[in-house]
Amino acid sequence: MNEKKIDLKKILSVSGYSSLFAFVGKTKNGIVAENLNDKKRTAFGESAKVSALSDISVFTDKEELSLVTVIEKIKEKENGNAINIEIKKADPEILKKYFEEILPDYDRDRLYVSHMKKILDWYNQLQSNDMLDFEKDETAEDENIKNAE
Repeated sequence: MNEKKIDLKKILSVSGYSSLFAFVGKTKNGIVAENLNDKKRTAFGESAKVSALSDISVFTDKEELSLVTVIEKIKEKENGNAINIEIKKADPEILKKYFEEILPDYDRDRLYVSHMKKILDWYNQLQSNDMLDFEKDETAEDENIKNAE
């Protein structure tokens, strides 16, 4: 098992690509990232729509939850194993039921089936690359502690 903690600020989703990418470095006009599936490196220009997984949230009825929290809930449900659903072809009702199990209060108006498929696919990509042990954002945790006091 990989002992290295994964920084989700360096795991990227790029619009138009189903695979996740690991940030490699900056270029004069963008970034270089490595595809998690085939390990090929690609340069993305400034116009590419790139999002770090750490910046993505999921809507619930009460709040927005970080993608890290959602992935950790999936990991707990699956005991760290891959999700045993054919995600791309899954019946929307099966996906909704799955999300009800991990996030009973997910926002049914703003979290679409396409989002669910993407999140579950990302989980499986991270899982297959042994990348489910995340670094905690200590500044956010410190803020939460301060706000609770």
